[in-house]
Amino acid sequence: MARRGQRQSGATRTAPRNRRRNRDFDNEGIIPVLARAVREVENEVQRGPVSRSGRTKFQVVALLVREERARVKADQESTEAQRAEQLKRLDGVATILAKTAARDTSLLMLLAEDAEVSDAAKSLKRQMLTTAGAEVPPEEEPAPRTAADQATTERRVVPQSVVSRQLANPFLAPDFSVAEQRRSTPRRLATWELLGPLLRSFEYGGDSSCLPLPEPATVKLPDDLELMRHQAQVVAAAAEGHRTFLLADEPGLGKTAQALLAAEAADAYPLLVVVPNVVKTNWAREAELWTPGRPATVIHGDGHTIDGFADIVIVNYEVLDRHVGWLGDFGFRGMVVDEAHFIKNKTSQRSRHALELSDRIRSRTARPLLMALTGTPLINDIEDFRAIWQFLGWIDDKKPLGVLMEALEDIGLTPADPGFYAHARGAVINQGIVRRRKVDVAANIPARRVADLPVELDDEAGRSIREAERELARRLVHRYRTALETRTSGVVVEGIDHELVRRVATWEREDTTTTKTGENVFTMMRHIGQAKAGLAADYAAQLARNVGKVVFFAKHVDVMDVAEETFAKRGIRYSSIRGDQTPKAREKAIDAFVNDPDVAIVVCSLTAAGVGLNLQVASNMVLAELSWTDAEQTQAIDRIHRIGQEEPVTAWRVIAAQTIDTRIAELIDSKAGLAARALDGSDEEVGSSADVQLEALVALLTDELSQWEDEPAG
Repeated sequence: MARRGQRQSGATRTAPRNRRRNRDFDNEGIIPVLARAVREVENEVQRGPVSRSGRTKFQVVALLVREERARVKADQESTEAQRAEQLKRLDGVATILAKTAARDTSLLMLLAEDAEVSDAAKSLKRQMLTTAGAEVPPEEEPAPRTAADQATTERRVVPQSVVSRQLANPFLAPDFSVAEQRRSTPRRLATWELLGPLLRSFEYGGDSSCLPLPEPATVKLPDDLELMRHQAQVVAAAAEGHRTFLLADEPGLGKTAQALLAAEAADAYPLLVVVPNVVKTNWAREAELWTPGRPATVIHGDGHTIDGFADIVIVNYEVLDRHVGWLGDFGFRGMVVDEAHFIKNKTSQRSRHALELSDRIRSRTARPLLMALTGTPLINDIEDFRAIWQFLGWIDDKKPLGVLMEALEDIGLTPADPGFYAHARGAVINQGIVRRRKVDVAANIPARRVADLPVELDDEAGRSIREAERELARRLVHRYRTALETRTSGVVVEGIDHELVRRVATWEREDTTTTKTGENVFTMMRHIGQAKAGLAADYAAQLARNVGKVVFFAKHVDVMDVAEETFAKRGIRYSSIRGDQTPKAREKAIDAFVNDPDVAIVVCSLTAAGVGLNLQVASNMVLAELSWTDAEQTQAIDRIHRIGQEEPVTAWRVIAAQTIDTRIAELIDSKAGLAARALDGSDEEVGSSADVQLEALVALLTDELSQWEDEPAG
């Protein structure tokens, strides 16, 4: 095997192929090259702070000293005296390295076994070996791409509007302050494993999980809008220079407005916003509401309709893989990820893309605004925050970074010291964790709020549901086309015949025979409810541990069964209210929930417990399945939103992303203005379940026909 370095020897002999003939022992080979380089770094340290090139040179010298020492010890062709002489000279280089690092302790991190070797360091290393006359190994070939990687690249697109922007602005303004960022200086903690202790520090609890925030300043808002105090505090923090936030307020406290106005305060434009599909359109509406002077564009599909010159670019996780290439080069100065728990699995594609984009933004901009929004309580599943902290640039795969590492060093303790965990927790919080509860800002929020909780159905059940939905759409299209072909009236409609669409949807809703050959809208919604059951129960369990008693509503018995099994496995006491109970059993279940402090959750049938109950001992409710009317949903919420309720009420509505569930939720919300009459005591039924079912089928067929219309001929 060819050696990378040279064996220094004064003897004249036929040299191996990796050495020259007649090499001078003192002046040739790798050791003189290393000696000159380390002296240059030593002189630079004595003059002042080490430059980036100096740090690179220091690291390369250390790497080559390590490799040459191992080569010399293994060299059986040299004499014992020759090996001893070479090792002595290498020790001299190593001694200068140590003295240099003692002057500038930030260099110590470059000596670590797992220290990252930059491309510049790899290039300098090859250059030094060439100068020494050593055989330079070929550059490493990139790892073979997997089929998934190949498919992802093939799916990537660059919208024409983005190309137009790039042509109009061919050069991004350089941000030279990137090179001036403060580097972490591991001293006491250089050899400690820190990520585990940092995560565990949150399991121990503490007084607060909120960054100290400044008093709110005056924020210029569009007419008729008012910012709550807790929202204005985050905006003020961004205005004062804070740039990373894990905004973990309980849902319903206006995180979207806070993020948009923080971007305005930080001038973090263009701004990238990554969200679940179910809230993508809502983000665009909120941007128009809170920052009307900043055009927002939404990426749908391949992005043919986006505005490449917009200040705010909104994209959903599901299509991020197609756009991650151009998004990384767009020049964003801020990035927001909504429902940040979606990136908790670092092996998932959406997590990898989000982390890649964050890394590329941080490499271009010294202090970008990075915000992760999630209402998930911090104390649960704390391991999930690894990906979020990495997105924010607080850590990498192995260690804390930058300011966080400096803060931990400044504590003066190690994980072996009893006081480390409390101080470490505070150090992480000060990076930008903002957590407020409804009860703490109750005077500033509405008394009743419905908060959507989008969930991903990534398992086999989810795939089956999406395929059933596609089959239903195909069946509707077949009905529509058959009706067109057999039409005898002679009427010709350009494009989609919306009147016929509505008739076809009505036929489908009233047809009871399709249940034997495929899904209909009723059975599909039931299967979606079954698929969501475990996720909804998990969230209810988290709420119960963090905010107290919770009411869990479901339409179907099998969903209630899954929820109760989940709570039992987690050791959470619950009671149950079902339609088949006797009056005595029902009263006993209600009494247990209301009066027994150890009973944390009541599992309720939407039809059996939706009216006539007072459950105001709770202020949080989980709606595991969607109702068919807003009135039915409101009646369920009124079990806890009643006279005598002392806390703000939140109903968490669990919605399955990428399914007809999202369409049903939108249809119910579209009637919410009328349905609000029920809050005033009206007995009027506002909108029937048949209306929602029909409109859902109309929307499904219209969307499918639109896709057919958009497909190119041939």
